[in-house]
Amino acid sequence: MNVALRPFTDDRPVVIFGHAHSAQLIAYCLRHDSHTKLAGFTVDAAYITSPQFEGLPLVPFEQLEDYFAPTDYRLIIPMGYQRINGVRRARFEQAKQRGYTFANYVSSRASVWPDLQLGENVLIYEHAIIQPFARLGSNCIIRSGAHVSHHCTLADHVFVAAEVAMGGLSTVGEQAFVGVGAVLRDRIRIAERSFIGAGAVVVQDTQADAVYVGNPARKVAQTALEASEF
Repeated sequence: MNVALRPFTDDRPVVIFGHAHSAQLIAYCLRHDSHTKLAGFTVDAAYITSPQFEGLPLVPFEQLEDYFAPTDYRLIIPMGYQRINGVRRARFEQAKQRGYTFANYVSSRASVWPDLQLGENVLIYEHAIIQPFARLGSNCIIRSGAHVSHHCTLADHVFVAAEVAMGGLSTVGEQAFVGVGAVLRDRIRIAERSFIGAGAVVVQDTQADAVYVGNPARKVAQTALEASEF
């Protein structure tokens, strides 16, 4: 369920999922551009090679409750679009099932309106513009300089890369990825799990699980899952 953007009211510390560049980036932003206190980091046990990251504890996600109880801590998952946003979605849903709630990060340098509707674990970076009547689902990432125009709707688990320009009344389906500098014509419908390549200009609705590149954007043989394996 979407909730309105509201003043800071939850002072529980945050645990960040990850110990790579995206985790380092959000930790920096929270430390320098929020009231949020950082408690630590968590990743799957198989990926832990050190007990600390960025000077804070790094603990196994499988035993997270033993270190950071869901009643006392919130989570942020800043992961990218691996497996067409499927990895971030899986960890988000697993944490929800275990009773965790999520913090949001909206940069003080972003342009948003007081009644912006957004879910949980939404990250909006600097110089992004979210116009009135736009709605963002949960577990969405909006990178720097992206423009989400009026009356746009982004479903859950979407990733919008830097400098995307999205025309009014556009819709982006669950787990879709929109690459750096892509342009979406107004009233476009991006299907669930679509992969829009960097710089693509989308002038027609897309199909689920498909990859689109070029100007005007065209569908290619590669699947979205294949395009997002890294």
